[in-house]
Amino acid sequence: MNAASPDTAAMAQQDVLDDVLQRVGRLNYTWTNTESLLIHLIAGLARVEKDVAVVIFLTLSTTRARVDLVQRLAKMAGTAEDVRDDILALTGRLTREGALRNKYNHCIYSFDPEEGRLQTIMMRIQDRRKDIRVGKTEPLTEGQAANIDESIARLQQLNIDIWDLVRRHDFPV
Repeated sequence: MNAASPDTAAMAQQDVLDDVLQRVGRLNYTWTNTESLLIHLIAGLARVEKDVAVVIFLTLSTTRARVDLVQRLAKMAGTAEDVRDDILALTGRLTREGALRNKYNHCIYSFDPEEGRLQTIMMRIQDRRKDIRVGKTEPLTEGQAANIDESIARLQQLNIDIWDLVRRHDFPV
């Protein structure tokens, strides 16, 4: 049996990278589309017009700040208990999906020079008690590709569920 030529191996790795980047792009699209629905939650909870909620949403520059605002508004007196509980559950789901999205958006993709496998290099400092670590690498496997697909599906369902809440409670659209 003949080994694959270097050109064939490089093309196969490029195909794997293209597949991963397409998945990550779809994850980002789905994430951004779903995160933008926080605008309607802000409008409904703060009892403001959607245009005002858009300005508030865009003024907050991180997902964490936007989710914190929505959760705090939901916890205020005057918010019905069922609305509060539903919103906290929805924002909790969004936050959990954020970990995977952040992982693939804050890394470098490279090929392992020894084995030729595609891997991620995390662009994050890990503070330890007595030292720091940088550049944690992980091979990119089929299982991780499936994790991205599963996250996209969960975000799509979350999107539907947020729209359902917005409509049920007559929040501004």
